[in-house]
Amino acid sequence: MDKTSKKIIDAMMEIILERGYTGATTKDIAERAGINECTIFRKFKEKKEIVIAGMELPQYHPNITAETFADIKWDIESDLKMFMENYMKEVTPQFVRLSIGLRSPQIYQQTAPLIMDIPQTFLHALTDYLCEMKNKGKIRDIDCDAVASTVLSATFGFTFLSASFGNDLFDLERVKYIDSTVKSIIGGIAL
Repeated sequence: MDKTSKKIIDAMMEIILERGYTGATTKDIAERAGINECTIFRKFKEKKEIVIAGMELPQYHPNITAETFADIKWDIESDLKMFMENYMKEVTPQFVRLSIGLRSPQIYQQTAPLIMDIPQTFLHALTDYLCEMKNKGKIRDIDCDAVASTVLSATFGFTFLSASFGNDLFDLERVKYIDSTVKSIIGGIAL
């Protein structure tokens, strides 16, 4: 990717973080990128294309794959902590705010699959893990999908609320939150 395209993408993403997708005009993008407005259309056909190109860059899209959750010890407490910690390391407050800005009806159809692959990867990996733990007799006979969804909800909820309100809503460190959440969950599923 050339420098000008990168400047356009960075400008677009910064404006989305501040004002949302609809608030990002090509005039504002050009001004922020320090280029002529017509240069945007030489590099990209439309605003949506800028966003899609941006979502392919690591700084604007968390790198969550099955490997993100591969450090399994087959110990329910340490493994659930690993799942939550690794998700929270990748899904930054900036990405949460960006994904909120990308929920505009004008772009959501294109961005939803890119945003949804993150929780889907988490759910798939955690569900598989929980089912394997159940098959090994290391946890109770649980509904793996429901427990994985509960863990995702707790993980995403903390991430979303922290990104939205910082410490204004609750003053709880991430590590303490993860420890408390995992202890609550394993209390219902551990043997």
